[in-house]
Amino acid sequence: MRNKRALWLLLAGVLLLVLSACGNSTSVFHTDSGSETSLSTVRVPWDYRIQEGTVGDLIGSDMTVLPDNELLPNDGNYATGDKVWVLQFMDAELTTDENQKNEVRLSAWNTIKSYPDKTAADKDIAELKVSVTTDVDLVGVYKTEYQKKTRNFAVLELPTGNRIKQPIDDARYKDLEKKKTASVVLEEVHDFADYDSAFAKFRGWAK
Repeated sequence: MRNKRALWLLLAGVLLLVLSACGNSTSVFHTDSGSETSLSTVRVPWDYRIQEGTVGDLIGSDMTVLPDNELLPNDGNYATGDKVWVLQFMDAELTTDENQKNEVRLSAWNTIKSYPDKTAADKDIAELKVSVTTDVDLVGVYKTEYQKKTRNFAVLELPTGNRIKQPIDDARYKDLEKKKTASVVLEEVHDFADYDSAFAKFRGWAK
């Protein structure tokens, strides 16, 4: 009886050790390395557009704008049925990993302002989306080959710090091969609520 009791106690002790190890993240039974991918996420202004709409219901000092039935302040003292132009804004969640690769998640379009005519709307959007020509850092160029077809790419680092990959032809590959910078056309998209906050998007080569 004593031998059996000792055997049961021994088995219970071993079982207790195993269960304890399974619940301990620092034990040899824990296989997760605990390493985390370094990610950086920011929200940036992405785009604007002008849309034509019609004033719907008037609600106090606000109005609805059709066809999306969005609620806006009736700053222009519009009446139901009036034609208006509205400014719509889209932002983006930009996630950059440790290799400077980007993942972009776009928001829905949000209406933020109304105008009595398209000329006034175009004036505002011209200040919010600004085209500039500048030199940016050229990380490098490289070639890939697939099914006997060769493709060329250039990797650029924009003023915002994110890197983009652009396909290029043979002539541009040869021109950029030994350069450290490249002349490009960027579109600076400014935040409507905070003009100093802007995001630069590649729009082409300057030459």
